[in-house]
Amino acid sequence: MRVRNRPERLRDWERGAELPMLVGSPLFLACYAVCVLNQSSNPVVRDVALSVLFTVWALFAVDYGVRLVLSGQGAHFVTKHWLDTVVLLLPLLRPVRIVNTYVALQRRRDQPRLSLYGRVMAYAGVTAALLSFAAALAVYQQERGAPGATIRTFGDSVWWACSAITTVGYGDVTPVTPLGRLFAVCLMICGLALLGAVTGSFSSWLIQVFGREDRATGAERGSPPPDEVPPPPPAG
Repeated sequence: MRVRNRPERLRDWERGAELPMLVGSPLFLACYAVCVLNQSSNPVVRDVALSVLFTVWALFAVDYGVRLVLSGQGAHFVTKHWLDTVVLLLPLLRPVRIVNTYVALQRRRDQPRLSLYGRVMAYAGVTAALLSFAAALAVYQQERGAPGATIRTFGDSVWWACSAITTVGYGDVTPVTPLGRLFAVCLMICGLALLGAVTGSFSSWLIQVFGREDRATGAERGSPPPDEVPPPPPAG
């Protein structure tokens, strides 16, 4: 019986943990939403949500610990996989790891369902929506009841999150607590990155489409497209 080495065991673990981690991410966010938004006097719902919340986070920690051990990299694993480390410490940022889960699941398919540009825009859109929802929950939890707060309802928090992640920033509602402002900074940074990814992918897609049209038009006329016309010979 052949003994598997660490890389093989690591691959097997990651392959087996793909689906549980994919399910655990929205489950964690849903339980956190229940804890923040539940206004009923019955503590049972909140207690159940908190229990599931910590259980899911414990699964995240176990997954991180197993990959740390199987990698054999020691402390280098923490710096090499810095995003995983940050997400473990701040699990509300879990949506940013969707791309890793998506890539892992796509390995099981021979052909991706979406084009490259479609995948980038879909990932950015889903990540932006989940991050906005998570940030709205976190900021609402910190801001409600704070002295001088302008974010008094969850609707106000959602409106603020939408304006922040799109870099519009109307300024009609803003966080006033230190943690609320910290969450705002994180959301704005993620919003800039995601907006840049979507804008760049959309621009590249338009260039590709127009390039195909130019080549098709040139072929019909029997002449090369403008970007393939040879330069004129030097004078003299």
